Amino acid sequence: MDILITGASRGIGAELAKKLAESKHKLLLLSRNTERLNDVTTQCKELYNNHLVYPITFDLAKLEDNKDELIDKISAITNQIDVLVNNAGYLINKPFLKIDREDEMAMFQTNYFAPALLTRTLFSFIKRSKHSSIINIATMGAVQGASKFSGLATYSASKAALVTLTECLAEEFKEFRIRANALAIGAVDTEMFNEAFPGIDAGTTPEEMAEFIKWFVEEGYKRFNGKLIPVSDSTP
Repeated sequence: MDILITGASRGIGAELAKKLAESKHKLLLLSRNTERLNDVTTQCKELYNNHLVYPITFDLAKLEDNKDELIDKISAITNQIDVLVNNAGYLINKPFLKIDREDEMAMFQTNYFAPALLTRTLFSFIKRSKHSSIINIATMGAVQGASKFSGLATYSASKAALVTLTECLAEEFKEFRIRANALAIGAVDTEMFNEAFPGIDAGTTPEEMAEFIKWFVEEGYKRFNGKLIPVSDSTP
């Protein structure tokens, strides 16, 4: 499959890239961090002998003004995308009464607007696949009834918006046979988590979460459409 992963230079995205490289998929790895992205690409090629791994340096925050640039980069690699994994995320741990507009906009930009605009921008690539799938990485904080945590109001709200978008896209894209699902992941021991919660044990490694997402990318998506799927070993 031809798979595009955003936020592929670190954390879950980087580990997912390596696990999918082992299965010999063609991978388009997108991040704004060129150095780290190239490191992940090299690991995919050298550890798993997969040379169908393509780093794409691009800042999704600037997608609105640079759509053609991204389309040209992807067109040089493939003419279709079987799976789009909107994994890039941004988290600021700050109480609601203290967070400012700039931080709020930054989280909504990365967690909602970027995946929404990217999906629209790449729709022509996605609909060419006979088994296309959009997988949006959300959070347990976006699940109604799940435990909520102080300092994550805006982050959770931005991911909740992505979840609702996912449900709506599944309906709108039925005629194109495009599936859309959201995975609400629990705490994972990534750099982003450790920056927001220093000294806290997440309990799940990026490798463990990436292994589940890999299964969903390859097989699990066939059983779901328009669903929010909790991926956490805690309740609720």
